[in-house]
Amino acid sequence: MSDSRTRRRERRPAQSEEEQERESAADEELVCPECGGNLVVDESHGETVCEDCGLVVDEDEIDRGPEWRAFNSQEKDQKSRVGAPTTNMMHDKGLSTNIGWQDKDAYGNSLSSRQRQKMQRLRTWNERFRTRDSKERNLKQALGEIERMASALGLPKNVRETASVIYRRALDEDLLPGRSIEGVATAALYAAARQASTPRSLDEVTNVSRVDKDEIARTYRYVVRELSLEVAPADPTSYVPRFVSDLDLGDEVERQARDLLESAKREGIYSGKSPVGLAAAAVYAAGLLTNDRVTQNRVSEVANISEVTIRNRYHELLEAQDDIPVEA
Repeated sequence: MSDSRTRRRERRPAQSEEEQERESAADEELVCPECGGNLVVDESHGETVCEDCGLVVDEDEIDRGPEWRAFNSQEKDQKSRVGAPTTNMMHDKGLSTNIGWQDKDAYGNSLSSRQRQKMQRLRTWNERFRTRDSKERNLKQALGEIERMASALGLPKNVRETASVIYRRALDEDLLPGRSIEGVATAALYAAARQASTPRSLDEVTNVSRVDKDEIARTYRYVVRELSLEVAPADPTSYVPRFVSDLDLGDEVERQARDLLESAKREGIYSGKSPVGLAAAAVYAAGLLTNDRVTQNRVSEVANISEVTIRNRYHELLEAQDDIPVEA
């Protein structure tokens, strides 16, 4: 027992000496060896100098920056050597290798027949490695569907990214058994559009989807419930700018439509009403009030709802405005 204590006591001084040597070496690196002043790194000249006496402690340092200069952000982006950013819109997040389909070399010359066969075989094996299991094949098909539908609906990139993340979560949570890939992908895109305040109506989504409306609604409710997604009720005002743009109406119509919807919200008319129907009726009523008239037929085609809904809702919107008489 006493021997072991003795050995432990003998080891401690050796360790403390090593630590003292490291600390002293680190201190020497930070201070000037001549006057003990602070050292600064001059990156433009590749030197380490003392602030007080001007002694050059180190020179010819490695410049780890680029060898080119850029004077604005555009030039900096053009000369950047980094690759494309990772994205959730691709099943491998954009980290795999892509082999171009053009059978040409770096100089633009056509490849020989033997080289073309070799490149085709490389493309085949590259595609096999990119989708090695059923999960990756599932993800590749679903993200392709999301991209196709988002492009048809004119949704921005942030919505596509969010939809891809929602689908990945659904796949990781094992929510797909018993449901189609297209159905879950459409539900993810519909939820992402509503979260980003750029909603599309269920009918619009159904028109570009490969599944029917009932399946989309059922799958959407299931995904939102299981993933605990925070999706606020759709605001009718979020549909107004798109409807006004599609109908080639002026800014005054848009402002008047927003005022009508604000009045309707204060009066409690939103409850139990379709936000798409309220937005379409507000645009139609605003066109009447600003003498920038548009037919109910055109509004119904743009909003993809019936003319009866527009007639019923626009009367309710006008009644909410105390100072505006209701037309017959």
